[in-house]
Amino acid sequence: MEPREPSEQNRGATPLELLFDLVFVVAISIASSQLHHGLSEHHVAEVLPLYIMVFFTIWWAWMNFTWFASAYDNDDIAYRLITFMQIIGSLVLAAGVNQVFTDHDFSVCVLGYLIMRFGLVMQWLRAGFADPKRRKTAFRYAKGIVLVQMGWIIYQLKLVTFTQLEFVALAFMEMCVPIWAEKANATTWHPEHMAERYGLLTIIVLGETIMASFTAIHTAIADPKISIDNQLICLTVGGMIMMFSVWWSYFARQAPEILTSSNKAFYWGYGHFFIFLSIAAIGAGLAAGVDVITGHSKISAQQAEYAIAIPLSIYSLVVWLIHDLQTDYGWYKLWHPMTVLLILLFPLWGNVGHVTLAIGIFYALCIVFRQVFLLRGKPSG
Repeated sequence: MEPREPSEQNRGATPLELLFDLVFVVAISIASSQLHHGLSEHHVAEVLPLYIMVFFTIWWAWMNFTWFASAYDNDDIAYRLITFMQIIGSLVLAAGVNQVFTDHDFSVCVLGYLIMRFGLVMQWLRAGFADPKRRKTAFRYAKGIVLVQMGWIIYQLKLVTFTQLEFVALAFMEMCVPIWAEKANATTWHPEHMAERYGLLTIIVLGETIMASFTAIHTAIADPKISIDNQLICLTVGGMIMMFSVWWSYFARQAPEILTSSNKAFYWGYGHFFIFLSIAAIGAGLAAGVDVITGHSKISAQQAEYAIAIPLSIYSLVVWLIHDLQTDYGWYKLWHPMTVLLILLFPLWGNVGHVTLAIGIFYALCIVFRQVFLLRGKPSG
């Protein structure tokens, strides 16, 4: 298992990586669906922490696999079989997502997560034995992952009472492992490959978001008691404009230009947690908006509007933090924060359908204005 060259030409995602992504989107879809139902039932305070916790386990397992593959994917039989083990783990994790929201029981999710982490430890041990130059780094990864898994095993065996605080502590330790390991000697991840991998998952999550809102609309219009009114049409059109604008704003940036060091890579890679989290949450918000319009929700119209506006604002703010803040100049840096503030004002006016359409059009115009006017007049670096 020799390290890959970071300067390798035409490095792209492999079919195995794409399969891995598709399996993970199953878990993301279930988590988003549960968030939608929690929002509609007015259980936001209860369901939101669970959504964030579940999403972290999904994203973190995906992210660790992705960065390892960028540096060491040799596509041999052992690599494929271990990846298959991780895929099985992701399916077990997905199978336990509903249980988290209905019974507050993470046991199945944690079991799936442990299976995936065990597979990753095997990969790092292989890399350590095959790459003497980065052996210390690989073994640090393996040791760090094993130590943190002890905490998850303690939870799995229910030896102590497990709360959200303990989850945050374990999540923090998980995120410290790569930082500690990479200090020994940085792995040879490929900037363009990483940008493509994150971009592909962004598209997949966007697709799940579109499917979630479409399913809610399809269910609504299938009910003979519900007529297709102006609000439902506006929400549908506004939601699609919003998703298209999210896609445009994400891929308008050149990530490889930012991925020039390990520190920047951590900042960029970890920041994507909020990007994926918020995109999936937009779909849940749109679906909750459909429920409000059709009278199947316990929340108000304004609450549904904020369920759409807040995740879109988080997405826009994080894109600004991990991309534009590092590359834009002068007052250009303020464009996205101003956009976020204005988005959060829209729910103060109108019904769900009209507000969704207004937010979608406004956000699209902001993206176009940035591309056509701001970037055209931007000074060169």
